[in-house]
Amino acid sequence: MTNADAEQRDHIIAEMRKEEQERQAGYREQALKLFPHVCGRCAREFEGKKLRELTVHHRDHNHDNNPPDGSNWEVLCIYCHDHEHTRGVQEQRSEEGPSDRQDRPSLAHSPFAALEDRLKRSK
Repeated sequence: MTNADAEQRDHIIAEMRKEEQERQAGYREQALKLFPHVCGRCAREFEGKKLRELTVHHRDHNHDNNPPDGSNWEVLCIYCHDHEHTRGVQEQRSEEGPSDRQDRPSLAHSPFAALEDRLKRSK
């Protein structure tokens, strides 16, 4: 990879990260206006500086599915949100024996899923 290619890749990655942050900020602000500042799982209440610990969970795991009524969102604290995303992995591990486990790709949303296509288009 040449220096120009690396710079172009870094620029595209930075642009994609910025877009992801803007998208998250938009739906998070909407969710905080729609829903009470309470975790949907543990029922902890958040206010002031602690409000940053509330996250928006996409029920269908598609971060691009952001209906204005918030029907695909659930407000969760950072701990319950993390647990939600590891829950399937934990259940799968308990069902399978150690020899049955395989490396499987994550089904979670990846903000860099289209990176390869974007790099090809920019050449």
